[in-house]
Amino acid sequence: MGSLLILLVIVVVAAFFAVGLYNGLVGARNAFRNAFAQIDVQLQRRFDLIPNLVETAKAYMQHERETLEAVISARSAAMAGLAAAKGKPGDAAAMAELSQGQGLLEGALGRLMMVAEAYPDLKANTTMMQLSEELTSTENRVAFARQAYNDAVMAYNNKREMFPSSIVAGMFNFAPAAQLEIPAEQQAQVRAAPKVQF
Repeated sequence: MGSLLILLVIVVVAAFFAVGLYNGLVGARNAFRNAFAQIDVQLQRRFDLIPNLVETAKAYMQHERETLEAVISARSAAMAGLAAAKGKPGDAAAMAELSQGQGLLEGALGRLMMVAEAYPDLKANTTMMQLSEELTSTENRVAFARQAYNDAVMAYNNKREMFPSSIVAGMFNFAPAAQLEIPAEQQAQVRAAPKVQF
């Protein structure tokens, strides 16, 4: 009778321990998903600013239609990447698509700002100055949100890979989460501080 009671206590303790590990994994997964939601908010803010920026620039940059169209096209690709990632935050393919789209958009915006330098009236336009300032602020927020997301993904992946959580993660199919990486060809450009001078 005494050994049966001891066995029962061990089983109950083990069950509570396993439940604790499972709940910890769920909490870590929810943390990185919440961090991704913050990226979503900042990227939506960026997407909302871009049409206004392009419309303001159109009035001054009539001969730069290709540059303006490239920005709008890159915005559409970036929005598609975000839509894919929203459906599966942490999925490696979705995060790669998001990263690629954001890289294209950042490159197109960089080219727009470089071309805008040649138009003094555009540089002096109050609306363009305000939009550029908001865009720069948003870029900084995107960078902070990306860092918070990547930190949360690392914490989740560490938790799911470390023993004994790895056993529970394997049993309940806790898949690894992918970080939001900057494409290699755009790392130098993105890591540099945005240069917007209006």
